Amino acid sequence: MSAGVELDHITVRFGEFTAVDNATLDIKGGEFFSFLGPSGCGKTTILRTVSGFLEPSDGAVRIGGQDMRGIGPNKRPTALIFQNLALFPLMSVAENITYGLRVRGVGKADRRKKADELLDLIALRGQGDKLVSELSGGQKQRVAIARALAVQPKVLLLDEPLSALDLKLRQHMRNELRAIQQLVGITFIYITHDQGEALTMSDRIAVMSDGVIQQVADGKAVYDSPTTSFVASFVGENNAFAGTVIRADGDYAVVDTAFGPLRGRNSQGLKPGARGILFVRPESARLQQGAADATFKSKVKNVAFEGNMSHVFLEGIGKKDVTVTVGRRDGSEIPGQDDIANISYDPDLGLVLPEGKMARE
Repeated sequence: MSAGVELDHITVRFGEFTAVDNATLDIKGGEFFSFLGPSGCGKTTILRTVSGFLEPSDGAVRIGGQDMRGIGPNKRPTALIFQNLALFPLMSVAENITYGLRVRGVGKADRRKKADELLDLIALRGQGDKLVSELSGGQKQRVAIARALAVQPKVLLLDEPLSALDLKLRQHMRNELRAIQQLVGITFIYITHDQGEALTMSDRIAVMSDGVIQQVADGKAVYDSPTTSFVASFVGENNAFAGTVIRADGDYAVVDTAFGPLRGRNSQGLKPGARGILFVRPESARLQQGAADATFKSKVKNVAFEGNMSHVFLEGIGKKDVTVTVGRRDGSEIPGQDDIANISYDPDLGLVLPEGKMARE
């Protein structure tokens, strides 16, 4: 059984520092919901507030409609998987899985039955008598998930649980974790700074910066239609062209940039004279001439071949290169270092947003 989680104007302060500022959202029961953002953005503070290890300075947390104020972690219908997994190395796999049940006074036979059920769920049948130290990193990850599920929480909280795994195993575990969530059907709240994890697994994502929720949407909307400059520059790679809006016509705006006037979708309704940033994804750019207000020139600095694609890095403004990603079979001729290249894009794939804080500033 799952439960929804409501954050009602949550603020968390530590002295003069505000870690989470007026966070409001409604996580649906059975949803795989991720908080995505850089270190220090407040996502783990939200997780600790939902779990009961922190009390909000203002606002309320409700789980299944019940206000959680004054209810400690051990009384909430939640389970938490820590970043370091916190498995007991001298216990068997089955003992690790059923540790929470033992604390609650469940008998040995019932504990073993539950362990066997969960070992089947995580594809480790027959591994219950092994020591944790005999398992691989991915297997340990699955045992931590099983241990959390053993106490039948309505909400499972995961604090960057894949961060210690190597790249290929991390990618494999994304699929396994999502599959387990769909099988058990409970609410997962996942904390990560890894965009790939969030985009791959989540029903919806909350992107955070400096304690503020910048945008809440599904992965496609966050990637294709970011609503702030921070989200556009944090989620995936993006070329950014800052300047002043010189024309706004219909659904488009033209920004006077250092590369000349460039057009994109005007999703925020910016008016002439406003400061804006045009964002164009590397995979949306082309090494060819296009429309006058959707083409510019730049010198090639480097070309990185990556098997099925090549990344062409061109001189940008300041420290940030302009990047064009070229598929191996799209027919484009790859320029050489120091060549002057024409770069164009479809204005429908360019997005003009109000000038604001960018990621990694």
